[in-house]
Amino acid sequence: MIATESALTSWLAERAQHIEQVLERLLPPTNQVPERLHQAMRYAVLGGGKRVRAALVYAAGNACMRPNTATSAMNEALDRAAAAVELVHAYSLVHDDLPCMDDDMLRRGRPTLHVHYDEATALLAGDALQPLAFDVLAQMPLAPEAVVNATRTLAQAAGSLGMAGGQAIDLVSVGKTLSQQELQQMHLLKTGALLAAGVKLGGLVAGAHALQQRCLDEYASAIGLAFQVVDDVLDVTTDTAVLGKTAGKDAAANKPTYVTLMGLEGAQSLATSLHRTAREALSPLGDAASLLGGLADFIVLRDH
Repeated sequence: MIATESALTSWLAERAQHIEQVLERLLPPTNQVPERLHQAMRYAVLGGGKRVRAALVYAAGNACMRPNTATSAMNEALDRAAAAVELVHAYSLVHDDLPCMDDDMLRRGRPTLHVHYDEATALLAGDALQPLAFDVLAQMPLAPEAVVNATRTLAQAAGSLGMAGGQAIDLVSVGKTLSQQELQQMHLLKTGALLAAGVKLGGLVAGAHALQQRCLDEYASAIGLAFQVVDDVLDVTTDTAVLGKTAGKDAAANKPTYVTLMGLEGAQSLATSLHRTAREALSPLGDAASLLGGLADFIVLRDH
């Protein structure tokens, strides 16, 4: 049971280091043709990030795993599920940063991929990372039905009814005033869908039963939205050096955010409410969900 903030911090650091090693193993080597593309893919994925999505996979798996059922096959499946989510996330960041999208120059404290390499290479790197994620997922050592369900879960989260659809809504909403319901729908797709997929994949690998699945779904919905609300708050309260990406860019681009809609205090209050909802959703799972509870705290209380 994770009972303290320091224990959670240690666990997160250990998981981040672990998934970095997994990704290092699964990504194509830089000396394999086409070398420049493989170098760019590794630049996009390795060497930074909080790895929250991967941590959610592991924490959900831990919450739903029956006692003494962890096996090397299950651990490998969790590694592959966590890696797949991180690969999709990395591809989405590469494409979001392109001049035709957010035109950003900084990501994770480094030049964005199209700045460090070039626009065409960045586009191709994102294009290559997405199918690699599904290749990784397809090789999970699970029953075929579970692999198919996992593949559909990630595909739906990444597609037009998930992350890509949310980004499309975001692009056409610049300069517009959205209602809270419209803004929530956009972010449940753009940000929440992939975070929720990580939670669902962890439960799926661990063989979650119906009650566990319901708890995970309610938790994931709340924490996925909370993540974006906190991002909107940090965009106006934290500087670029701390964020590792360009601060204030949403306001500069005239994008609708929870802060512009509700004010800073209103957005902070919403994040607190969603945090409480996420925590309450975990109650039926008891101590097994302590890692997920700690991650809810981390997501809402983070400063970057």
